[in-house]
Amino acid sequence: MELTQDKLNLIERIIKNDRKFLNNEDLYDDFFNEMCKRSMPIVNTITSDATLEAYLRKIATTSILNVLKDSGRLRRTRGGFESVKSTPIEPSENASDSFDYSNVVVSYPKADYDSNPEDIAIQKEILQKIVDAVYLINEAEPDKQYLRIYKLRYDEGMTQKEIASELSLSQSEISKRLFKLMEKVKEAFN
Repeated sequence: MELTQDKLNLIERIIKNDRKFLNNEDLYDDFFNEMCKRSMPIVNTITSDATLEAYLRKIATTSILNVLKDSGRLRRTRGGFESVKSTPIEPSENASDSFDYSNVVVSYPKADYDSNPEDIAIQKEILQKIVDAVYLINEAEPDKQYLRIYKLRYDEGMTQKEIASELSLSQSEISKRLFKLMEKVKEAFN
């Protein structure tokens, strides 16, 4: 069984658009070979282009993670996978009290603008649940102004200090309320 050129081009495009490909370009051949090996049994049986692309994106994620783990560039942590190049923000228990933060590299994942319709629908549903939870929490304790704090922080992008000034409260009180609000939103999801 062989892959046609259009499917090979699709695989190449998916790999190069994956955020984990960035800074790991030298492993492209390994990513490509792993992905072809994993997708070969089923790729020619899928007739819908959208279904094929969604399937290949899932395969790409698994393939790239496996290659990065096998090459020693990625390690599993409690929170998922982490680059071996990254430095933890929190010093470990056996680290000295003075941690050198000058070599800490902070990176953000690249935004994925070409999400499929299912992902967009799920994201909208999750955001709606968050909004509903915030409204219910605010109704239960209107004196805490949870809804107002949420809107100022997440809709208007204000800092805790700016919110504290706006509501005539201390910054520590705003911090406590934001933390409490997020805890209650998490409980609403469970």
